[in-house]
Amino acid sequence: MENVIRPIIVAGGAVVLTLAVGWVVDKALRRVDARHPETPLWDLLRRCRLPLQLVLLTALLRGSYEAAHVGSRHDAAIGQALTLVLIGACAWLVVRVAVAVVEATYSRYASSTHDPARVRRVRTQVTLIQRVVSAIVGVVAVAAMLLTFPAMRAVGTSVLASAGVIGIVAGVAAQATLSNLFAGLQIAFGDVVRLGDVVVVEGEWGTVEEITLTYLVVNTWDERRITMPVSYFTSKPFENWSRGNPRMTGTVFFHLDHATPIDLMRERLHEVLKDCEQWDGRAWGLVVTDTTPSTIQVRALATAKDADDIWNVRCIIREQLIEWLRREHPYALPRINTAPAPGLAEAPDRKQAAPTSEDMGPGPGNIS
Repeated sequence: MENVIRPIIVAGGAVVLTLAVGWVVDKALRRVDARHPETPLWDLLRRCRLPLQLVLLTALLRGSYEAAHVGSRHDAAIGQALTLVLIGACAWLVVRVAVAVVEATYSRYASSTHDPARVRRVRTQVTLIQRVVSAIVGVVAVAAMLLTFPAMRAVGTSVLASAGVIGIVAGVAAQATLSNLFAGLQIAFGDVVRLGDVVVVEGEWGTVEEITLTYLVVNTWDERRITMPVSYFTSKPFENWSRGNPRMTGTVFFHLDHATPIDLMRERLHEVLKDCEQWDGRAWGLVVTDTTPSTIQVRALATAKDADDIWNVRCIIREQLIEWLRREHPYALPRINTAPAPGLAEAPDRKQAAPTSEDMGPGPGNIS
């Protein structure tokens, strides 16, 4: 009977103590958060309750499992398993705390900064820092787990001795991966591209949706996702419409007849822009930029605060001016003349013959 009650008491006591500590910590964080609502750190730290309880429970069981006398022949295996779980739980807790601190710092910075470009830059850096910290903690945790096995400690000397050669071989084999890794760090701290930036890559227009240490995801205007290696953005040219100032100037081209009333069309453009909410009022204009034997090229220009608005402004200008020309000045729209020539219209079946010497009359080439 004692062999049954003792394990229950040990395990039950560890669970009760763990739940009690978790409850106390959660209550304390709630009170601190209520007193300091301007700091989101305390509310974010409440997310660490589960890994904290797991660490505490595993540590209590690791220190008291021998007193339970579950099985003396399996003490080593139980201790090893609890040690592995404890290391994993500690790594989980460290990652959660680091994420909470970084997120709280970013939230305070974003709330006090009114520059969207700077906020996006910091957000990109924060995201990559979180990934780097998680990767480092994960690697250290796995290494610590492996070192708990006696066999791994025995081969540690030989592994360290050959680390230089293995590192060179791994560097050559993973050259592309390492280049993407360093490119990701360069993007994070070099302010090349940020989360939320509007970019044009490979002829595709979209918004940067996700940045990792190895790849970048662009969400296009038609809701497609383009995944590209981050090394692309450090080795090839691309358009970043959000870098610096997001304001843009857009143009719309019309191919019209030579009789188009340019002055009236310019006045109509100004009226259209006054009624357009997306136009920021900075600049506008309408000029003839080119001419051909059959048409003229007219360019309408307008400005907007960002890429989305300039797209809408261009569409509105195109629709409104074409409708105005069609309704008020239809002669200004280009047409292809398909009517026959006057001579051919009178005698359509008569073929034009080559002139003879009699038809040409006297001249230098026809001397009688």
